[in-house]
Amino acid sequence: MTGSKSALKRGNFKRTEKLSGMIMSAPAAILLTGFLIIPILYTIYYSFFAYQVIRPDNVVFNGLDNYIDLFQDEDFWLALKNTVYFTVLVVPIQCVLALALAMLVTAKRKGVSVFRTMYFSPQVTSMVVIAILWTILYNSNANTGLINAFLTSFGMEPIDFLNNPGTAMNAIIFMSAWQGAGYQMMIFLAGLNGIPQEQYEAASVDGAGKWAQFRYVTLPGLTNTIKYVLMITIIQAMKLFTQPYIMTKGGPQNSTKTLVYYIYEQGFQRGSFGYACAVATVFFILVVGISLVVKKLTRTN
Repeated sequence: MTGSKSALKRGNFKRTEKLSGMIMSAPAAILLTGFLIIPILYTIYYSFFAYQVIRPDNVVFNGLDNYIDLFQDEDFWLALKNTVYFTVLVVPIQCVLALALAMLVTAKRKGVSVFRTMYFSPQVTSMVVIAILWTILYNSNANTGLINAFLTSFGMEPIDFLNNPGTAMNAIIFMSAWQGAGYQMMIFLAGLNGIPQEQYEAASVDGAGKWAQFRYVTLPGLTNTIKYVLMITIIQAMKLFTQPYIMTKGGPQNSTKTLVYYIYEQGFQRGSFGYACAVATVFFILVVGISLVVKKLTRTN
């Protein structure tokens, strides 16, 4: 009898615990459904329709026509190429820079706390503001563009960073790596603080130098952190929009037009909402697919 009462109490406790968990997670689940899942489903749904924003009552089902047009669209492939180019370059640069900064900050030297605050400050500043400031820095006029003023002071010719197809995307990559590294730096800092100091002491006793300690202690200790930083940096890089929108408007000669910018252009500038939904659906599949591939490649037994 006592055993059955105990089992009943345990069952009631589990039900209460489960109910409490559902109640506490309900707000997050509602927001996730309303602002993520439902928009994704609507995007996929409207990608099969000819839907013009200026004529919302005239929605015509056209099957796979949007996708057929998409894969035959040279601008789509150019936008994809630009997105991949940006991601392939900015991700390793940003991650390596963030790790180097994190290791510099962990060094017990004067002014490190001030340096940490200064380098993290771009993360709490609007990307629009940063893009405008860097547009001024990149200005080809040596009187207003600080970078070109610096170059001309050494007798070099000014560089038209944002109006040259050969330099525009690279200029955005440099600015984006500088702006985003502060966030990854803080994550790496947390990872570095989680590595036991005894491991470094043991490695030092065994005669390991700074490089050996970094290779055999720091990197293995940061394995999970590196995976996380790599994943979020790739996803953020794939979503590039604000910098090209503010700094170049996708130009010059479409050299900085990315997939997200192309979606915006088709949906809100040209009004082809159905076609934009098709591009967004393909973009969503690409991001999820790349994330799964990266997760599989970085999986350790």
